[in-house]
Amino acid sequence: MSETVYFNPEELLEQLTLDEKIDLLTAKDYWHTVPIPRLSIPSIKVTDGPGGSRGSKRFNSTKTAAFPCGTALGSTFDKKLLFEVGKLMAIEAQHKGAHVILGPTTNIQRGPLGGRGFESVSEDPFLSGIVASNIVNGIQDSGKVGATMKHFVCNDMEMERFAYDVQVSDRALREIYLEPFRLAVKNADPKLFMTAYNKIQGVHASTSEKLLKTILREEWNSSSVIISDWYGSSHPMTSIKSGLDIDFPGPQKFRSNAILKHLLFSNAETRDGSVFTEDDINERVLKILTLIEHFVKAYGTTDFDFQEDTENNIQETALFLRKVAAESIVLLKNEDNILPLNKTDDIVVIGPNAKAKYHAGGGSAFINAYYVVSPYEGIVKAVGKNVPYSKGCDTHKSLSWLIEDCKTENNQIGMTVKFYKKSDYKTSGEKPFRTEIVDASLNFMSDLRDPNIDVIERLFYCDWEGFYTAPEDGVYELGCQVTGTAIIYINDKLVLDNRTNQTKGSFYYGSGTIEEKATFNMVKGETYKIRIDFGSVATSKLEGGGLTTCGGLKVGINRLIDPEEEIQRAKDLAAKHAKVVLIVGLNNEFETEGEDRSNMDLPALTNKLITEVLKSNPNTVVVNQSGTPISAPWIDHCKVFLQTYYGGNELGNAIADVLFGNVNPSAKLSVTWPKKVQDNPSFLNFKSNMGRVIYGEDIYVGYKFYEEVEREVEFPFGYGLSYTAFTLSNLSVGLTGDKKELDVSVTLTNTGDKRGAEVVQVYTQRKSPSAVQRVNKELKEFEKVVLNVGESKSVTFKLSVKDSCSYFDEIKNKWHLEAGDYNILVGNSSANVPLVQSFTVEKKLIWSGL
Repeated sequence: MSETVYFNPEELLEQLTLDEKIDLLTAKDYWHTVPIPRLSIPSIKVTDGPGGSRGSKRFNSTKTAAFPCGTALGSTFDKKLLFEVGKLMAIEAQHKGAHVILGPTTNIQRGPLGGRGFESVSEDPFLSGIVASNIVNGIQDSGKVGATMKHFVCNDMEMERFAYDVQVSDRALREIYLEPFRLAVKNADPKLFMTAYNKIQGVHASTSEKLLKTILREEWNSSSVIISDWYGSSHPMTSIKSGLDIDFPGPQKFRSNAILKHLLFSNAETRDGSVFTEDDINERVLKILTLIEHFVKAYGTTDFDFQEDTENNIQETALFLRKVAAESIVLLKNEDNILPLNKTDDIVVIGPNAKAKYHAGGGSAFINAYYVVSPYEGIVKAVGKNVPYSKGCDTHKSLSWLIEDCKTENNQIGMTVKFYKKSDYKTSGEKPFRTEIVDASLNFMSDLRDPNIDVIERLFYCDWEGFYTAPEDGVYELGCQVTGTAIIYINDKLVLDNRTNQTKGSFYYGSGTIEEKATFNMVKGETYKIRIDFGSVATSKLEGGGLTTCGGLKVGINRLIDPEEEIQRAKDLAAKHAKVVLIVGLNNEFETEGEDRSNMDLPALTNKLITEVLKSNPNTVVVNQSGTPISAPWIDHCKVFLQTYYGGNELGNAIADVLFGNVNPSAKLSVTWPKKVQDNPSFLNFKSNMGRVIYGEDIYVGYKFYEEVEREVEFPFGYGLSYTAFTLSNLSVGLTGDKKELDVSVTLTNTGDKRGAEVVQVYTQRKSPSAVQRVNKELKEFEKVVLNVGESKSVTFKLSVKDSCSYFDEIKNKWHLEAGDYNILVGNSSANVPLVQSFTVEKKLIWSGL
């Protein structure tokens, strides 16, 4: 570290002009705060997000480490591992020149259909808060990277996400939705908070004085800098008064110098009738300068290097990501001990997800991974030879995987993309002002910036060119979705026109077209020149689209198959081999920011494929890849079932590690799996009706609801099997620390024949009558413990009595610890808590804060 640079926020505040102060209230661009060079106030850089560190580009971004998704990380139930996850995230952020990671995502999963459910941790507020706390502590451990708790709060679905108003009781708001954020402040002190898009109780989160000022700043005493979600702020004066420090992204829109200076000149009054003054701006600016000061001290300079690299793509990174992914895989069924497989077994691999590389869900959590190991590749590597394979069925929502399978003239993976200012670049001889190699079929250009592109007009053209070699004979279908315009040529013959006539669709958060398709005959082994003429958003014929982007493009290709013939082929192949690994699931189209799932079903003919393969070979291992629960109508006929999530770079190797027993599974479900979507507590209210979303399930979210109504579930919260067996015994509970703490101890024994890990889960339960309805039980502690065969270990916990047993009193607007009798319940899932012991709270306590 270089010599410490003097940087005093209070002194700098005095030296700033009003215009400079206002400049600081909005980001410079998509990823950087505004610098003030004359005072040596530098920019700091933020980066998405919960799945890794993308860097400062969404279009053709720098390759990076892809981590397992949020529900996967939650399923590890491993505090130490999650701390190490945060540390590696921070290292990756530094390799991307970033000071702030926009994560972790810590919203509650009210039900199984949320588009960003995969990003979040759990239905349970305690698990969500503890997972977030450990990740934040890991990210901030070096002091050089800050974490961002998001989205604050109740951003739990995607439908009308900028506008809907969450109607939620104060009790549910506190006990369920705010609690993970409170725990993170208490245990980790995150540097930043990001506000949600939606309204809560009639007020947008970005302007809610109750949330930002009263609860976060005053009651919790948080020093976090509060930023908006991207384009998530529209009330310049009220958001400043309420505590929103920085409006993202820039340049200025709502907080322009002209607008804010006019409001100051007018002595404008805010929602509560108070007058808007420069002191309100000063308060925000001082918070921003204090955050910048932290990084100036941490790095010893005001001259930050924003350069991005891929130098952390090393074996150590790969091995750790492989470990995390494997420890997130949940074994849900294993009849007849079919797993672990033997590497010499006669195995066939079937399924649409087997050769696909679905490392992440969609939206801002999606990143450009260093590499991705497919499940099939992981299995082949594990057994040391090729394995028979059948796709079984198609499951795509729209076509992809064209550009990834193309080569440039120089034999690089992807397409060469040349940028031009004018539409007649082919005939005018115009030289490209920018040339890139792009290796992804999905391209969002929201943050594309270039001196040759006017940020207002956003008009430019691109020539995409690559060479595709057909893997098989057949008729191939091409698809194209665009925000802007696009025409596709194969061997200089026009085959698909998405420019002349355009139809509005859901692409790119509703700013683009439907998927236009065309077919083309191809011969195995022949190479075809693919060219795409692309025009930016300014060329689009759609009205009202692409207000926040320069454009977007998704192209894809797939050989057409007969669905029934393909399933029959899979059945026949399954019958010829001793064991089947059937890999199915969802992908980043079905689970994505901007769109909720319409149902819990696996796509297309997946359920039929599974049913038929199970009939052909009962020794089938069904491997599901999704971030949230799916319905499984075939589950009673399935002996083995693995839930593998979106596993990041190493997903295929991690799956193979569990299949072949290199890793003994120890993960637990972080969300309950209902039998059908209608069973979940949010079913009637998971929608916006006339702009309102009613949280009618109140405090009965997840397992708390299913237990209350005694509704059978497919798999309970906290459930997961192992290749070995465990028993719990000798529960002891005692009040200590002037009766403010609970000491809990229990003996865990490995009674099986393999080394393994078990998650000991501690729940509390109100035993005496209560002034209010209380849920049956609540998770309040957990610990993952590794044991050798025959080993026993005493597992101890120290619980805060007030944190573990209180409810939120809406009349007093404070937490209430009632006097009376309570139970401690200990087990290995919400549905299996065999050990119970009571204790008594002698005096009630009314409290607030942390």
